[in-house]
Amino acid sequence: MTKEEQDSVLSLLNQAQRVIEKEHAPDGYNIGVNVGKAGGQSRMHVHVHLIPRYEGDVPNPQGGIRCVLTRKAHGA
Repeated sequence: MTKEEQDSVLSLLNQAQRVIEKEHAPDGYNIGVNVGKAGGQSRMHVHVHLIPRYEGDVPNPQGGIRCVLTRKAHGA
């Protein structure tokens, strides 16, 4: 992405975070981006995941985004 595109994505993340905060009041967030096939990217375009997190939503949140949807992970 260009610098301008990166700035726009960060601005959108901040806007989305404010909406989510107001509507759902999560305890934290994960932000995820997969870059390249080796990084888990399956569609060669840019997209960013903003995942609201809540105390107790998983038994142990260490490891961040890798552990959010473990039941839906490939091969799980």
